Amino acid sequence: MDNLQLANLLFPEIDKTPEYYENKYPPRSLPEGARVTRFAPSPTGFLHLGGLFAATVAAKTAHASNGIFYLRIEDTDKKREVEGGIGGIIDGLAYFGVVPDEGRISQSEDKGDYGPYRQSERREIYQTFAKALVENGLAYPCFCSEEDLAELRAAQENEPVKGYHGKWAKCRTLGLEQIQENLAAGKPWTLRLRSQGDPEKKIIIDDFIRGKIEMPANVADIVLLKQDGIPTYHFAHCVDDHLMRSTHIVRGDEWIASVPVHIELFKACGFKVPKYAHIAPIMKEECDESGNVIGKRKLSKRKDPEASVSFYAQAGYPAESVNEYLLTLANSNFEDWRRANPDAPQEAFPFNLKKMSASGALFDLAKLNDVSKNVICRFSAQKVYENVLAWAKEQDSAFYELLAADADFAVQMFAIDRGGKKPRKDIAKWSEVKDYYAYFFRDLYENDFALPENVSREDAAAIVRAYKEVYSAADDKDAWFARIKELCAPLGFTPNVKEYKKAPDAFKGHVGDVSGIIRIAVTGRRNTPDLCAILALLGEEEVNRRLEAFLEKMN
Repeated sequence: MDNLQLANLLFPEIDKTPEYYENKYPPRSLPEGARVTRFAPSPTGFLHLGGLFAATVAAKTAHASNGIFYLRIEDTDKKREVEGGIGGIIDGLAYFGVVPDEGRISQSEDKGDYGPYRQSERREIYQTFAKALVENGLAYPCFCSEEDLAELRAAQENEPVKGYHGKWAKCRTLGLEQIQENLAAGKPWTLRLRSQGDPEKKIIIDDFIRGKIEMPANVADIVLLKQDGIPTYHFAHCVDDHLMRSTHIVRGDEWIASVPVHIELFKACGFKVPKYAHIAPIMKEECDESGNVIGKRKLSKRKDPEASVSFYAQAGYPAESVNEYLLTLANSNFEDWRRANPDAPQEAFPFNLKKMSASGALFDLAKLNDVSKNVICRFSAQKVYENVLAWAKEQDSAFYELLAADADFAVQMFAIDRGGKKPRKDIAKWSEVKDYYAYFFRDLYENDFALPENVSREDAAAIVRAYKEVYSAADDKDAWFARIKELCAPLGFTPNVKEYKKAPDAFKGHVGDVSGIIRIAVTGRRNTPDLCAILALLGEEEVNRRLEAFLEKMN
């Protein structure tokens, strides 16, 4: 067969050559060892936590080597594309600080010299390389209908190797004359790879995460271009990763089975085969109706709200917290590094693909909360205020108005017990702030004056009456605590906790019980940050009003 004649027959409008694109997209000028990685999602729904995880790993891999991380949108399947999908992906990545060095940066805008970074805009490029494969005898048109393929699948039911290959590939041996007749008759066609794979041979890849993987070589004549001329994922990604000069393909392990196909495609096109790193999925414990763990499953888009990255933004998890947690899933040594470097930026962590687990990391919301508390406790009061204000503006307008009404007051509120060697670790997400700090705001403050079992109403009232007599808004922490200790003995309490523990029956309680009643009277809580600081921020008028309200309730 005259392959050149066939190529011109199939692609009469394609006048460029692969060399044209090789020159247009030359090898990148990067330092030795620099890695080029990509995140290449389809805009078929929300950004999944697994997608964010893969993007994070790809970005860390590139940046740890002074390389390039880019975003490519793989939108060749228009039937599954959702409106706003591209914007959702870009915004989701941006929220978590995963900002590509180049690629698609908006619904219609690219950044970088290796675009377009949206596959639907690269049709001519794919067809140029497809035409070259035909010219080299490595691709051919297939006129099989859906009915033909269904018959093939039925006939192969007991075959060890299934698919369009060997004797089953009936269009593989069509002559030029027959092809011309089919085209003249208007028969739709796909373009298939003329596989050179040997069913007796194996391929071995050295995966960065999973090590050596041995698999049967590809023998299937897979589809390269669909009937509408749009490439399949397999062919498009091969051309794109070569021309965009990807060196390391970081993707989910569901693609491992496709590696033999992809390697054959790279070699058929004359491309260097990139390195692979296949990430295991994020898993979740499966429980029965009683809450007993019965197994593990993949985090599900349908079943699990935490699968969507919008879940974290709506709940108010700082991006830094989610990123920190993902790093604990990605590299087993990250937590040890963080303990040794509590104040270091995440970017300083020496991320390594080889330290990723080949089995799926287990998602744990409780662990995320612990990580987030550690992250937030290191924020300045001003940063907490700005983050909470931004979250409340989107999620809780009433709380936003309260915070915005007096920024200085709010910042001072967040500053209590913040900083120092042992900052409080109470807040895991911004949606918890309103309830946690409610007692600072008259509009939110509610107090049922619930007393601990070891203090009677009469003793509680006596404590607050005595405290009202000595309360001074000017007291610092030491002066304030000295006054509390002075109240103890006349009320039947001891100022010495150790003394109480030695002889509990000799006292009504200790100094902690006395300060605890004052805490309940003013805040309605048994556990708060530094009470003296709370009293100072609330101010004399408000403190006295609350103490009076407490006494009225006790009486």
